[in-house]
Amino acid sequence: MKFDRYDRKILESLQAEGRLANIDLAADIGLSPSPCSRRVRLLEKSGVISGYSAILDREKVGLNLTVFVDIKVEKHGEKEAEAFREAVSLLPEVVMAHLVSGQSDFHLQVVVPDLRAYENFLTGTLLKLPGVRDIRSNFAIQTVKPQSPLPLRHLP
Repeated sequence: MKFDRYDRKILESLQAEGRLANIDLAADIGLSPSPCSRRVRLLEKSGVISGYSAILDREKVGLNLTVFVDIKVEKHGEKEAEAFREAVSLLPEVVMAHLVSGQSDFHLQVVVPDLRAYENFLTGTLLKLPGVRDIRSNFAIQTVKPQSPLPLRHLP
């Protein structure tokens, strides 16, 4: 999809405030409401905007521990990798998962209430995932930069 300056402004504004009313969004970016609404619908339909959600404060909802988990798998075949990806995608504690290169095969971000909950999740769930060979856990001590909008300076 090709973007122009209005698309970029729309995306930046909606990343900052997803509940922004169309009339306010249109005023922010310098378009009238009707073309602004059409552009937003096009960005949604094309999948550039994949959804809207609220960003919750993890600690305020009792998820006080963030763990970065590196996992090595036994086999690297497509069938095994797909089974692992499907299993991980069903785990609500895993808030982000990546296939990576380097010393591990997958890098997960896991959120749980506390160390005991992570121990239970590790032994009762992660170690039982298909094809897992090795797991390494790193615990976040402090969040220096929380989830933030994507940088869009490369767009026109």
